[in-house]
Amino acid sequence: MLPLKDVNPTRRTPVVTLLLILACVGAWMLWQQEPQREPIDDLVFNLENAAIPCELTKGRPLTEPELRATFGELGGDPESCGIGGDDAPQGVPDKSVWLAAFASMFLHGGLLHIGSNMLYLWIFGNNIEDHLGHARYLLFYVVGGLAALAAHIALQPHSTIPVVGASGAVAAVMGAYLVWFPNAPVRTIILLGFPILATISAKWLLGVWFLLQFFTSPNSGVAWAAHVGGFVFGAAVGLLVRSSRAAQRVSWTRDHRDDMDPRHWDSTGGVGPVREYHRWQPRR
Repeated sequence: MLPLKDVNPTRRTPVVTLLLILACVGAWMLWQQEPQREPIDDLVFNLENAAIPCELTKGRPLTEPELRATFGELGGDPESCGIGGDDAPQGVPDKSVWLAAFASMFLHGGLLHIGSNMLYLWIFGNNIEDHLGHARYLLFYVVGGLAALAAHIALQPHSTIPVVGASGAVAAVMGAYLVWFPNAPVRTIILLGFPILATISAKWLLGVWFLLQFFTSPNSGVAWAAHVGGFVFGAAVGLLVRSSRAAQRVSWTRDHRDDMDPRHWDSTGGVGPVREYHRWQPRR
């Protein structure tokens, strides 16, 4: 299923969401995609700038023996963490492994990767930003991305493969959206041998997306655990806010916290369920 847009009104311009999209696209076009870049250059770039579980576990860049074991002519071991010892010469000695954990949220592995991430961020991020406000939304996004990376590292602490993409942070946004607006109508293309354009509730789209993460092929190169970790983080924050007026007062903008009662939660974002949305749409 491919979402096209949600029918969920906002009260403010999603400035941070737009800036995040611009940052990711700008990093892809101006930083990653240098003219005449060779495939080996992509690997070197990711090793120099992206988060790597082994580096964060050890607190230092990969050593030359680890790099050779993973990417050398006789390599191929994606869990060669610790080979050669921590005192061995480092492959990228000037790398800040902690800064790389943040930078990875703005790097991507291809046009399809960045395109899908930015589409989901635009569709679902504007409503989360509208409720949290610009500053809190940015904090939520960054912490969600770091939580997603932590989930990936917890599953593969010895991996020496770079991790790139905003998918984990975007998944956190999607998790919060599922909790706050599960019945918001979303215009979606459903592929069942042929494309079908339909309006479905967000809970079906996001629920199916979440379940599919557990069926990701281990050889696909997709960091599915980061997706799951980010989604769970976002849903957990969403549940806390949804169930507590005190949490809403701390986290939501004044216009939203003043008109929301957890006992009468509008799970559609104010447009009515899918069937009602169809009912009041004008004929064309």
